[in-house]
Amino acid sequence: MGFSQKLFSRRRFGKTVGAVAAAPVAANQLLTPLASGAAPSAKPNYYAFPNNFVWASATASYQIEGAAAEDGRKPSVWDTYSHTSGKVANNDTGDVANDDYHLYKEDIQLMKSLGVKAYRFSVAWPRVFPDGTGQPNEKGIAFYERVVDELRANGIEPYATLFHWDLPQVLEDKQGGWQSRDTSKAFADYAGFVAKRLSDRVHNFFTINEFSCFIDEGYGSGTKAPGKRVGQPKLNETRHNALMAHGMAVQAIRAAAKPKTKVGIAENPSLCVPVVETRPNIEATQKAMRELNAHFLTAVLEGKYTDNYLSSQGANAPKYKAEEMKIISSPLDFVGLNIYAPTHISADNSRQGFAVVPHPSSYPHMASPWLFMGPEIAYWAPRHLREIWKVENVYITENGCSSDDRVAADGHVYDTDRVMYVRAHLVQAHRAISEGWPLRGYFLWSLMDNFEWNDGYGKRFGLYYVDFKTQKRIPKLSASFYREVIARNGVA
Repeated sequence: MGFSQKLFSRRRFGKTVGAVAAAPVAANQLLTPLASGAAPSAKPNYYAFPNNFVWASATASYQIEGAAAEDGRKPSVWDTYSHTSGKVANNDTGDVANDDYHLYKEDIQLMKSLGVKAYRFSVAWPRVFPDGTGQPNEKGIAFYERVVDELRANGIEPYATLFHWDLPQVLEDKQGGWQSRDTSKAFADYAGFVAKRLSDRVHNFFTINEFSCFIDEGYGSGTKAPGKRVGQPKLNETRHNALMAHGMAVQAIRAAAKPKTKVGIAENPSLCVPVVETRPNIEATQKAMRELNAHFLTAVLEGKYTDNYLSSQGANAPKYKAEEMKIISSPLDFVGLNIYAPTHISADNSRQGFAVVPHPSSYPHMASPWLFMGPEIAYWAPRHLREIWKVENVYITENGCSSDDRVAADGHVYDTDRVMYVRAHLVQAHRAISEGWPLRGYFLWSLMDNFEWNDGYGKRFGLYYVDFKTQKRIPKLSASFYREVIARNGVA
């Protein structure tokens, strides 16, 4: 796996249920008591990662680009939603955001200064196809060609996400957005076009980012764009249409892209963790991981909805043909998981065989109240994907946290909580790799502060502080920490 054997001690991880034989732990060895008067060793002591591990950062188009009406771009559902009074904190919008559309070269230099090997960005559908379908906008796709060329010129591998929630508003107006199978077809056509234009320089594509956020919150609770509540069974039909869009896009990319182009997905499942690592709890957690994600991730990776899910939905269960499930489960080259907070699971005697353990009010969280601290998710994410679904290549495609960042009197930003959060997760990621689970890379969310959806500019997730009035970027303490992690290819 590319580890230096000198960095490992004699201590070994024990075998766990279904795990591969454990590899030695890196340099976090147990220390032998010092002889009287002896000086401590100055030898570096840290968690080393494989030589080919991908250290990266991530952003999304509507959150950073701005230029909302430039060069032919037309509105997305998030343009409309954010311009609806009361939907976003302080009525913030993404009209300007980080102005990355004009400042992308400077922002790529921020990445280069960190030493990242890769960058996950998203392509804005309404920039490339302003009307959702029909004639592509040459100025729109040309922007992403410039971005990709600039990344490559600076030694950074581009990873492109084709949908990060910014659905063209015209498709919502004309056909109800994801409520219509026509939108699935339009997305596949768009995905094939982008792959054809970019795959000579972009070798890794993600189809869709986080089903639950734009479907369950967009059409279920109505708390994200387009802000609808369609009710059942329409919500399950809408979920199924989004899954079909993913599967059809995988096939369109493979048909249009250059040979050896790789395709995957970036999903934010309920990340199930045994509340205590005992055999019964681990087995219960695996059941929970399948069932709590039955409507999205499990369907993609198994090509079927679980019996429990269909039974629980009753007459509201999605209606589909066997061929559709084959499309939905089109083979993937990798799976990305966006991980932020744990869902703790314990074994019980119920029919489903597991119980969700709620967080007490005192449970620690970051600046966002939903962002509970549970770094062990970085271990269980790749382990679950391999043990349950035999996935061979896993990326953590988002991980990071909000912080109440402030610029201090000396001009610095001391986000020690973010340093703590990231370090703790990377130690657990190292545990996963040491045991042989197939974690290939880590995309820290996010490169810089940006438009944080419903929170507007009030919640900051970046390694770089952004003054949105001046567009000045200021490196935070966490940027220095991540730069050091990448430079040593390990975590102190």
